Amino acid sequence: MSFDIPLFKMYWDEDDINAVSSVIRRGTYWAMGPEIQDFEREIAEYIGTKYAVVFNSGTSALHAVLLACDIKPKDEVIVPSLTFISTVNTVLFTNGKPVFADIENKTYALNADDVKEKITAKTRVIMPVHYGGCPAYDIKKLREIADDHDLILIEDAAAAFGASIKNQKIGTFGDAAMFSFCQNKIITTGEGGVVVTDSKDIYKKLKLIVSHGKKNNDYVCIGYNFRMPSINAALGISQLKKVDKLISMRQSVADKYNKKLKGIRSIHPFLPPEGFRHVYWIYSIIVDENMRDDLQRYLLENKIYCKLYYEPVHLTSLYKSLFGCKKGLLPNTEDFCDKSLSLPMFPHLQEEEIDYIVQCVRNKMG
Repeated sequence: MSFDIPLFKMYWDEDDINAVSSVIRRGTYWAMGPEIQDFEREIAEYIGTKYAVVFNSGTSALHAVLLACDIKPKDEVIVPSLTFISTVNTVLFTNGKPVFADIENKTYALNADDVKEKITAKTRVIMPVHYGGCPAYDIKKLREIADDHDLILIEDAAAAFGASIKNQKIGTFGDAAMFSFCQNKIITTGEGGVVVTDSKDIYKKLKLIVSHGKKNNDYVCIGYNFRMPSINAALGISQLKKVDKLISMRQSVADKYNKKLKGIRSIHPFLPPEGFRHVYWIYSIIVDENMRDDLQRYLLENKIYCKLYYEPVHLTSLYKSLFGCKKGLLPNTEDFCDKSLSLPMFPHLQEEEIDYIVQCVRNKMG
C-alpha cells in the first residue's frame, strides 16, 4: 500500500465554515467588524496577557511590534538564523541591524551564553524564536539577560501558540510576543498574526500602527494597513475554541512517531525537555552520517513530502551580501541545518500514514 502524504493539512470543521459564512451573509463589516475585538480579547485571555492586537500576517505583527518599541536606525536586534526569514527582515524594515547568535542543542533556540557575547552598546532587543512549536530552553535566562542590560525581549512565537513551560504560556516571558496564524500553524486564519503584551504603551502604539495611525477621526502618526479582515477573525475565533484539542492531536501524532522511529539507525527524534509543552507545529528528526539529503530524496520519491525548516538565514544571498556572513559563523545552527528533516505533521495524520512514513525511513536507513 502506498500513500501521497503532504507536509501539512489544515484542520477544519463545520463550525469554521459557519463562522466565516455568518460574516459573509451579514453583508457588511467584512473588515473592522466586531469579530476583531472579540478575537483579540479571547487570545489575550488564552495566553494570559492584558492585551492582544491582531494583524493581517505574522510578518506585519512582528514589524509593528518593533516599530512600537521605537527601534531606530542602526539599533541592534539579536536574532537566530534558524528561523523563517521574516524574523530577520522585519529588523531591516525598521532600519535596525540584525545580529545573529547561535542556538543551543536542546530546543534549537537562541543560546543565552552566545547572546551575552553579542551584546554591545547598540543592542536594543533580544528576539528568540521558539523553534517548531517547542519553548526555547533558555527563555528564562534570556529574560534575565534582557533585564540586566535594560533590553527589550520580544518572543517570535510564530509556531508556538499554546506552548508552555510548567504551565507558563509562551508569549508571557517577553515584553511582547508574536504568534502567526498562517495556513499551517497551530490555529489558522488562512493568513494572519497577533502581538500580545502586558504593556499599555506598546498596545496603544500597535493600535495606531495597525491602521494608518488613525485615532478616533484623526491621523496622529505614520501607520500601515496591517488590519486583519473580519472574515479571518471569525475563522480564528472558531479555531481558538478547539486549540487544545488540536494540540493534543498533534502531540498524539508526535508520540506515535517517537515510538515507531525508535531504534532506526542514525535517526534521532527531537524530544522536548521535561515540563516543556511542545505543540508540534512541525515534527523534526536529526539524521546522522550525511544521510539527510539521501533520505529526503527517497521519501519524496515515495510521495512523502518533507523539508528542512529552515535554511540558515545568515547564509542566504541577501544576508551574505548585506553583512558578509560566511559559513562557520554559527556552528550549531549550521550543523542542525545539515542534519535536520521535518516529516509530515498535521492533527489528523492517520496511523497507517505514520506507519508508511516510518517504514520508508526504515527501508532507506536500514
